Amino acid sequence: MTQATLSQRLKNTQHLPDEKCPNCDSTGLSLFYEVDNVPVHSCLMLSNAEDALDFPSGDVKLGFCDNCGFITNTEFDAKWSAYAPNYEDQQSFSPTFNKFAKELAQQLVDRYDLHNKSIVEIGCSKGDFLHLLCELGDNTGIGIDPSAVPGRVQSTATDRVTLIQDYYSEKHANHVGDFICCRHTLEHIQPTKEFVSIVRRSIGDRAVSVVFEIPDTVRVLEDGAFEDIYYEHCSYFTPGSLARLFRECGFEVTDLYRAYGDQYLLIDAKPVATPSDKIHPLEDSPAEIAALVQKYIDTINDKLQGWRDRLDTAQKAGQKTVVWGSGSKCVAFLTTLDTIDKIQYVVDINPHRHGKFIPGVGKQIMSPEFLKEYQPDQIIVMNEIYCDEIQAMLDEMGVKTELIPLK
Repeated sequence: MTQATLSQRLKNTQHLPDEKCPNCDSTGLSLFYEVDNVPVHSCLMLSNAEDALDFPSGDVKLGFCDNCGFITNTEFDAKWSAYAPNYEDQQSFSPTFNKFAKELAQQLVDRYDLHNKSIVEIGCSKGDFLHLLCELGDNTGIGIDPSAVPGRVQSTATDRVTLIQDYYSEKHANHVGDFICCRHTLEHIQPTKEFVSIVRRSIGDRAVSVVFEIPDTVRVLEDGAFEDIYYEHCSYFTPGSLARLFRECGFEVTDLYRAYGDQYLLIDAKPVATPSDKIHPLEDSPAEIAALVQKYIDTINDKLQGWRDRLDTAQKAGQKTVVWGSGSKCVAFLTTLDTIDKIQYVVDINPHRHGKFIPGVGKQIMSPEFLKEYQPDQIIVMNEIYCDEIQAMLDEMGVKTELIPLK
């Protein structure tokens, strides 16, 4: 299917003929979804409501590439990238997430025989996963991330882990080790081809496998998951667009799979000297991705209005509504709907967030214990995968309320 044919098939889009795709370098994107004036960061913790409400904003305008199937925010400006120690995205306070992380770490240790090896993690956040890999295989590790906080993670491998507070770039290409992983970082980078090419050049002719993990955009498009579209996420991948990127950059895709309730997409790849033509069965074509984009276009407005009506009805009925989860999904949910006033409180289990204020939203983040006294009528859960965990906590605290997963 030709590029022109794909563009013609996408209804209610604006063609941008001169817009360059940062994933394959072709020109011509189809603009299909817009949200104006959203906070340029969702996880920077602020100390007061005034600063939170005055936080800088930008626009999200998603463009689809007919050539490779990649989706990007055409309005993204890297000048707003301000990942620092106060960027609080640590998820390891959740038993549900910890179980997944430990199982994944053990899987990688077994698959790649990571025992007494040197591991590099690009975008390591606070270092939880890197410490896990080093614990399980008696490995040494180097983590590179501007939001890293040395000493935050308590681990038996602490003395074998070095955290570098910096953005990964060519200057870190000497940090290769025996294995490279990168989790939930590539979606924050717009020049994706340039970034993956740096990783490939750093490996050279060494037999160093890489594993990347990112959100799966197939779910976002199929379910109309608008809460997973926000400013920091400037790059959106499906299995096909991700695999094509890695092949273009000199890798062979050795595995491609979904995890964590099919929310995450993982790619295993190895460097090759000659271009690989190995196609993984999970890969989708640009035409298939275009069909999902059209589905999103056709259904998203009804979904947004449905949530607005639901929140408005609850407010008029005098019901107390709380959001569980104060991260990026919460910010996107409230700012996209423009219904911040319909929510009274936001709670989170991460103690490093308690008492802080949410960018663009201005709500103070409360601990779950707050609900014992508040006794809300309903709690909107930003990620359905945590519902069982949350219900168990509520039962223990004696909080009787309706849990409404965001889906």
